[in-house]
Amino acid sequence: MTSDNDDYVYDEASGEWLPASELAARTAAHAAPAVVEVRDSAGNVLADGDSVTLIKDLKVKGAGTTLKRGTVIKSIRLTGDDQEIDCKYEGIKGLVLRAEFVKKS
Repeated sequence: MTSDNDDYVYDEASGEWLPASELAARTAAHAAPAVVEVRDSAGNVLADGDSVTLIKDLKVKGAGTTLKRGTVIKSIRLTGDDQEIDCKYEGIKGLVLRAEFVKKS
């Protein structure tokens, strides 16, 4: 329900004229996406730039190598997925690891 003195604003997304209060409520509901929290195998929160250590040997698909337990990966990047981290490691391009196989160093 709108009041008589409510200003109307054109909503480009829907192509409708809406009361300003309703448009503000819609915008607030869609504005802030939830922050993804990535946790390692021990439950520690990971952040961009952290170093992690592998907790088990992992075969790398396409590279024909195995990363050994205890290998330190520096400067990780979060991908937006709560279980995947993007990593750089010598000789392997596009390395993505599951957070369940690493612990924060």
